[in-house]
Amino acid sequence: MQGNGKFITFEGGEGTGKSTQIKLLADFLAKKGVQTVLTKEPGGTEVGQELRQILVTGDPDKMDAVAEALLYYADRRIHMTKKVWPALNNGQWVLSDRFADSTVAYQYYGYNKKIDKDILQDLYNLAVGDFKPDLTILLDIDPKIGLSRSLKKAQGMQVKELRHEGRALEFHENLRKGFLEIAAKEPERFVIFDANKDIETLHKEIVEYVSNRFGLK
Repeated sequence: MQGNGKFITFEGGEGTGKSTQIKLLADFLAKKGVQTVLTKEPGGTEVGQELRQILVTGDPDKMDAVAEALLYYADRRIHMTKKVWPALNNGQWVLSDRFADSTVAYQYYGYNKKIDKDILQDLYNLAVGDFKPDLTILLDIDPKIGLSRSLKKAQGMQVKELRHEGRALEFHENLRKGFLEIAAKEPERFVIFDANKDIETLHKEIVEYVSNRFGLK
């Protein structure tokens, strides 16, 4: 399924700075001569952009955890077949702002386990198979700080992607706990960074880790 490319995913709750750090890492890799594809979930493809509008805008309660999971996996299947796997097979590195760990964190932990975790695993097996990221970077922050950051960022956005920010603080606390539990179960794939640090310090830490992990000089 995969050529010489690497698949690196960024995970975390709202306002952790994923979009900023993933772009900075892409710039660093480009300077190293690494061909890089920058993408996101949901919304990494044309169809995905339509699904993103459904999933991240509007009333927080317009659908339940099961409906959300099905839509996220529809987006993910298209994303993998149309963009991620072709790029990896061409030897490119793919950096994705969110992947399947977000589905487990949001739809399972965030909703306080109102969907069977086995269902999420079955959906993963159907859409993705046994494929996994080469590295997952988890940016961790206190949910109160993250939500404050996210709401401030949204002030300059034409389309307000605030559906998840509209949920109760308990949802976001469950979300953070979920991400940390997921990471603890796969320490060989995950690395956790403190997202409360300034942008440049955090970027340097990420670059150093990625460089050491994959032998970049």
